[in-house]
Amino acid sequence: MPASPEAVWRTIADPHHLPRWWPRVQRVEGVAGERFTEVLGTDKGRSVRADFSVLESRAPEVRRWRQDVDGTPFERLLRSAETEVRLAPDDTGGTRVTLTLRQRLRGVGVLGGFMVGRANRRVADEALAALARLHGG
Repeated sequence: MPASPEAVWRTIADPHHLPRWWPRVQRVEGVAGERFTEVLGTDKGRSVRADFSVLESRAPEVRRWRQDVDGTPFERLLRSAETEVRLAPDDTGGTRVTLTLRQRLRGVGVLGGFMVGRANRRVADEALAALARLHGG
């Protein structure tokens, strides 16, 4: 991305910006310290809430957060889910962004795991494309 790591950091470090760049996030609520709630839109037009905790935040290099799955409807599918965004300056004065989604699945066979992996790649690609649009890429 042509923007500096500091400029991209301001977007990824503020949960209120997630609706601008993270797929399906309609809004963010309850931002308090290192916790926040995403309100996600489903294909059927419903809203689903997902709670998150920030695990690591080191400006302007890395931001990592975990979805709270225990005791939620997500628990049927996920054992854990983490998202990590790493920023590094590139040779042109811009930023190289690396987005990693880590999920441990529960009760999903090989085919289901493949489908979830493919869906995660699509989410990551959409998120990176939206970040690039926001930052002049």
